[in-house]
Amino acid sequence: MGVKEDSGSGRSERDEQFHEFVADRRKWLLQTARLLTAGDPHLAEDLVQTALTKLYVSWAAFRRADNPDGYLRRVLVNAFLRERRRSWWRFERPSNRLPDRADPQAAPADLDPELSRALGQLPRRMRAAIILRFFHELDVAETAAALGCSTGTVKSQTARALDKLRVALNQPAAPRNPPAPNARSKEQELIR
Repeated sequence: MGVKEDSGSGRSERDEQFHEFVADRRKWLLQTARLLTAGDPHLAEDLVQTALTKLYVSWAAFRRADNPDGYLRRVLVNAFLRERRRSWWRFERPSNRLPDRADPQAAPADLDPELSRALGQLPRRMRAAIILRFFHELDVAETAAALGCSTGTVKSQTARALDKLRVALNQPAAPRNPPAPNARSKEQELIR
C-alpha cells in the first residue's frame, strides 16, 4: 500500500495527518513536558521534539494503537526518562545563529515556581508517576502501563513522591490510615 502524496503541497497523507495531530496535541504535550521537566521551558521543548520525532517514525503503529493517548504518553515518558541517559551534549555544536523561538501563544501557563522547584527535587520516575496520576488523572494500572512497571511500584513511587512534595512545600503529612468516621480515639476511650 503506497502513501498518497498531495500534489499541491508536496506532503504525503501521512505528513498531513501528523501535522494535524501536532497542531491539535502540541499544547498538551508541552504542558506535560513542562511538568516533567519541573518547569524548564527549554528542556520541555527538547522533550516534545524528541517525542514527536519518535512518534513520526512510528506513526503507522500509533495509528493502529488501541489507546492512542496511552501510546503518546508512553513515548513522552520514555523520552523523559531516557533523556538524561543519552549523550546528546556530545553531539550539539555551537552556532552563531540563534534558534527559532517557540510561539509564545502555544506555551502553557507558567507553573507555580514553588511547585516547579519541588517537582525538580523528585527523582525522574517519581516525578513521572505524580504527573501521570494527578495531572493526567490516570489510574494506577494506566500509570504502570505508561511507565512500564508494576502497579505496586506506581503506588510506592506515588506515596514517596507525595511525602517528598509535602516536605518540599512545607505541608503537613496526610495520615496514612485515617480513622473511621465513627471510631473513637484511644484518648476518648480512656476518658470514658
